[in-house]
Amino acid sequence: MALSRENIINLVLALLLLVVPVAASQMGQPFTVTLATRIAVLALAATGLNIALGLGGLVSFGHAVFFGIGGYAAGILASHVFSGEPMMFGFEGSNQMPVIWIFAVIACGLAGLAIGAISLRTSGVYFIMITLAFAQMIYYFAISWPAYGGEDGLSILVRNQFPGINTMLPLSFFLLCYGVLIACIGLFALLRGSRFGAALQAARQNEVRVAAVGISPYGIRLAAFVVSAMMTGLAGALYADLNKFVSPSMLSWHMSGELIVLIILGGTGRLFGPVAGAMLYVIFEFALGGLTERWQFFLGLILLGVVLFARGGLIGLLAGKARHD
Repeated sequence: MALSRENIINLVLALLLLVVPVAASQMGQPFTVTLATRIAVLALAATGLNIALGLGGLVSFGHAVFFGIGGYAAGILASHVFSGEPMMFGFEGSNQMPVIWIFAVIACGLAGLAIGAISLRTSGVYFIMITLAFAQMIYYFAISWPAYGGEDGLSILVRNQFPGINTMLPLSFFLLCYGVLIACIGLFALLRGSRFGAALQAARQNEVRVAAVGISPYGIRLAAFVVSAMMTGLAGALYADLNKFVSPSMLSWHMSGELIVLIILGGTGRLFGPVAGAMLYVIFEFALGGLTERWQFFLGLILLGVVLFARGGLIGLLAGKARHD
C-alpha cells in the first residue's frame, strides 16, 4: 500500500513539473519556465549522486567536480566554435549538445574512475574528506586557468544547439531537460531493481557478507561511482547551457553540499526524491530569497526537521512509511 502511494506521489511530481512550466509559457511567464528548468537540472544532478549515496551509501562531498567538469565541457567546446581556435589534435570544438554531452559524460566517467579508484579504498569520514580534497584541487585549478576565464568564469554567448529543437526558447529547452531527467530517473530505477543494484545496496548494509558470496564490494561501488559521476556531469552541461555561463563555483564544495541537501530533503534512495528536494529548494530560494538574504536559515530548519522527524524525506513523509531496501 505504501509503495503504491509512493508511485502516485512520483506521478504527481512528474506531472506537476511538466504542467506548470507549460502553463506558464502559455501565460507568457518565461521566468517560471526557467525556474522549472533549474529544478529539472538540479534534480538530474542529484539523481546522479543518489546512485552513489542513496543506493551505495557513499557520502561523496566532491560530486561538484563532475558537475563542474560537465559545465566546463559545454563552455570550452562552445568557446572554440565562436573563437575559431582549434583545441587539441585540431578539434575545433562544437556547439551541438549531443556532442557536448558525449564529451562531458566520457570526461566525467574517466574522472570518476580515477577519483573513485583512490577514494573507495577508504570509508566513512576519510572517504568524505578525500572526495572533498579532489574537488577542491580541481576547483583551484579552474580558478588558476586563465585560458578559460579563471575565477571570472566563461560565458556561452549563444545556447548550444540540439537537432530539431530551438533551444533558445525557454519551453523547448525545459522540455529537453525534462526528457533527459525522466530518462535518467528510468535508468536509476533499472539499476535499483537489477542484480547490480541489489549487490550495491547489500554492500552498503554488510560488505563482509557480500564478499563472502564472491562479489567484490570495491568493484560494485566503483562502477556505481563512475555511473553516478557521468550522470552528474550531464547535468552540469545542461546547467551551463541554462545559465549560458560556467564558473568555478560549479566545482565548489558548496555545490556538493547542495546536492546532498536535495537528496536528504526529498528522500535518500527514493526514485523521485531528488525531484521533490529540488522543487522544495528552488521554491524556497525564489520565495524567500527576495525577502531576506538569509533564506538558507529557514531551509536549514526544514532540513533539521527532516533529519530528526522524517528520515524518509518529503516523499517518505507523504507516503507514510519509510522505504525498506
